[in-house]
Amino acid sequence: MAKNNWSADVTKKSIALDLEEDVFTWDSPKKIAESLMQSAEKSTRRKSPPFQSAMSMLNFYINRAGKNLKPLRKSTLEQAKIELRRLYTKP
Repeated sequence: MAKNNWSADVTKKSIALDLEEDVFTWDSPKKIAESLMQSAEKSTRRKSPPFQSAMSMLNFYINRAGKNLKPLRKSTLEQAKIELRRLYTKP
């Protein structure tokens, strides 16, 4: 793995979560959140509660993309964070 590609490698081959392919490129914040939630709930390797694992992976992706993240993509991912919080606060 090249030094400058380590974050892409983490996103593709997360040790804690088995992510659906290209999940962070989807257009629906709700579908992104639901996929992250499902991955976190299914994982037997995560070290944190499911919500924290899912949110951490989403934040990791947003932070690593940094200035290369287009405004529309960043907005979609920020909305996915809101959806993820909503999914975990349902009764």
